[in-house]
Amino acid sequence: MKLELHNNKKYSNLLKNIGETYNQHQNVAVSYVNRELLKAYWKIGQYIIEFEQAGQVKAEYGKKLLVQLSKDLKIQYGKGFSRTNLVYMRLFYSKYKISQTVSDQLSWSHYVELLGISDDLERNFYEKQSIHEKWSVRELKRQKKSALYHRLAMSKDKEGILEMSRYGHIIQKPEDLNKDPYVFEFLGLPESNLFSESELEKRLLNQLQDFLLELGKGFAFISQQHRITLNNKHFKVDFLHSVSIRFKWGEYLGK
Repeated sequence: MKLELHNNKKYSNLLKNIGETYNQHQNVAVSYVNRELLKAYWKIGQYIIEFEQAGQVKAEYGKKLLVQLSKDLKIQYGKGFSRTNLVYMRLFYSKYKISQTVSDQLSWSHYVELLGISDDLERNFYEKQSIHEKWSVRELKRQKKSALYHRLAMSKDKEGILEMSRYGHIIQKPEDLNKDPYVFEFLGLPESNLFSESELEKRLLNQLQDFLLELGKGFAFISQQHRITLNNKHFKVDFLHSVSIRFKWGEYLGK
């Protein structure tokens, strides 16, 4: 006897509950593995640096040490111990001397990208921003390439830059939404060519997600060529988008 279950409400609920439970615990498992992997890599970096310091290892010998370590570790544990990865583990411990400052909301691939930034303030900014915005590694790379930190820093004083590196880019007033200039490198437009407004509009629509990410936090696309009327005159807006701004009400009310 064939069971007809797909139109059965109780069966649908069973499928839904199983799926939600599986996804929930899978996410917890992935988070746990990521957290433990970061701890392991930080600890490995600590071991390498302490070994070098105890033996007063010179730079040239240090390179040979990592090459030999890589060979021996790969034989026992596999691919994760390339010389490059060991260099990053060493740097990981060097830049994050207290393991609690490492965020398990970011993956090892995020930290590899961050460790490629030599300036501590800039690195801290991209780390905090990656956490706040839940950036993928791809998006982190894109924002680094677009020099987001430097564009925002241009409008800040010294104290503002320090605050930005500690907390990321926090939107507290409308002016904080502005980025100058905007960077649309994701459109792949040759720099030597001139493009019409309609061509630029078409390209932006084809890359709508990256376009909104470049605009900043809280933007949503509403419509294209949106008609508005002012004083009985009709106009068209190329792109109509909205933005939501979240204020800290205690600060806004002066508390």
